[in-house]
Amino acid sequence: MSSPSGAVWGRAEQQDFRSRVRGSLLGGAIGDALGAGVSALTLEEIRAAHGPDGVTDFVPAYGRRGAITAATQLTLFTVDGLIRAQVRRDTGAWHPPTDVHRAHLRWAATQRDWGPDVRRKDNGWLAQEEWLYARRGPALSCLTGFGDHIMGTLDKPKNPTARDAGALVRSAPFGLLVGWEPQLVCQLAVECAAQTHGHPAAYLSAGAFAVIVHALARAESLDAGVQRALALLAPRPGHQPVTEALQRALGTVRQGIPGPGRISALGDGRAAEDTLAVAVYCALVSEDIRHGLRLAVNHDGPSCATATLCGSLLGALHGETALPPAWLAELEGRPTLLEIADDFAMEMTQGPALHSPGVTASGWLVRYPRG
Repeated sequence: MSSPSGAVWGRAEQQDFRSRVRGSLLGGAIGDALGAGVSALTLEEIRAAHGPDGVTDFVPAYGRRGAITAATQLTLFTVDGLIRAQVRRDTGAWHPPTDVHRAHLRWAATQRDWGPDVRRKDNGWLAQEEWLYARRGPALSCLTGFGDHIMGTLDKPKNPTARDAGALVRSAPFGLLVGWEPQLVCQLAVECAAQTHGHPAAYLSAGAFAVIVHALARAESLDAGVQRALALLAPRPGHQPVTEALQRALGTVRQGIPGPGRISALGDGRAAEDTLAVAVYCALVSEDIRHGLRLAVNHDGPSCATATLCGSLLGALHGETALPPAWLAELEGRPTLLEIADDFAMEMTQGPALHSPGVTASGWLVRYPRG
């Protein structure tokens, strides 16, 4: 695939890329919404509430069907930060982790303010979306990590013991940087995860996930993405829990008919690497997106996180037209997700036509301010 900074993208390439971006963001949100109402339940409790097949459709959460959680909120702001990074490149200021961090601080404001602060000139359009000003079960590590303006780094990460999936579930957009090399995608995802999650298993899980999404967004296979993630993690200190979890996922695929029993063997899902393993396993054995997401929701672990990751993977793999229409129709925030997905695809494929070093007052810079 052509690099957005190099050769011109052809029309078919642009359409395929946009479909995968939409698929990944909408697929992750659908998985998030499927798990939102049952994420704290065991499989036995899920079946008691929803029948022997467990969750097969949206169940009410936060007062409605199709409600998303903090996982999707944070993912939206990750995309916003990545677009801002590209826009700020015109100025010579090029440090994507800082731009993503600033975007996540804008998310943090949605968790404490009643609504958009119109006095903030750097908000852009996403932080003006009033429906995002709602607490939807954010991980404590995300709230504390973004609780001040100090940016965690790999040398000095925030929350050094945080090992949950709070950073992992916001990391799919890094993989959509198809013009980047996989090792740079991995590094960016790792650095941004360390802003809230300082345990190596947590930030390396985020890096591995981004690399797998990256392979899918480049039209490669899921297995090829997992193998690349394993290779890129191998030299990094503290990689063993993550690489072992991914290898367990690959091994479990060969063990027979998929189901909750196979999933429980991958770990309880509370640690980021277990969450990643469950999602990768469900994506690998899925017959289609609906089947994969039902597997990812109906087990003892954190259904919301595992289904968010699985939906992001399957959406990137198959594109938006493979997403179940009835779920899309009820999904909270679908217009916002589509809008930012298309903005991201435009920025990555046609950025020079949207802004340039000498332009200071385009409509694009109103949406994505350089400040």
